[in-house]
Amino acid sequence: MSAAAIARLKITLDDMEPAVIRRVETSFDIRLDRLHLLIQAAMGWTNSHLYEIRVGDVGWGIPDPGWPDGPLDARKARLADVIEDVGTRTLRYIYDFGDGWEHTIKIERLGDPEPGVAYPRLIEASGRCPPEDVGGPWGYGELLEAIADPKHERHAEFKEWIADDFDPHVVDAKWLAGEVAALAKKWSRKPASKRSRPA
Repeated sequence: MSAAAIARLKITLDDMEPAVIRRVETSFDIRLDRLHLLIQAAMGWTNSHLYEIRVGDVGWGIPDPGWPDGPLDARKARLADVIEDVGTRTLRYIYDFGDGWEHTIKIERLGDPEPGVAYPRLIEASGRCPPEDVGGPWGYGELLEAIADPKHERHAEFKEWIADDFDPHVVDAKWLAGEVAALAKKWSRKPASKRSRPA
């Protein structure tokens, strides 16, 4: 399949109950730094922590000269090339190394782009994204337990921190789709042509 193909990706936030799943369609040739931004928009994360996209023993993210064994530069790798080189259809995405939010990305299918459709696009969303800095899956589980039980020792603390209408089953798919559509619009812009200066 050519790099001009469209990939349907299923993104699952691991170790979550209720399940948090997104399906997106994007260019198979997407750079990995843009794939990171797409996942952030589709999930509802705030893009305020470091990340890494992993395939086997290789990771891509924001390189750090002080960390020679750290991730490769995500700006210099494309999904199609990574998949072709490694021969897998599954990637790992880790967001916020402190909380350790791990996602499984599966390429469900490749196809031709639909005429008139801007990519990337969100096609399905279920489960609400956890709040940032809650302590990973374990901390999120405790938060859900505490806000549901007025007798829980941390009930008052979490209720002060979290919105009263927080429901892990309810996801604002329209808002998430808008965030993804904003990326599509931004990435499809043509650079302004340089005006020639008079001699």
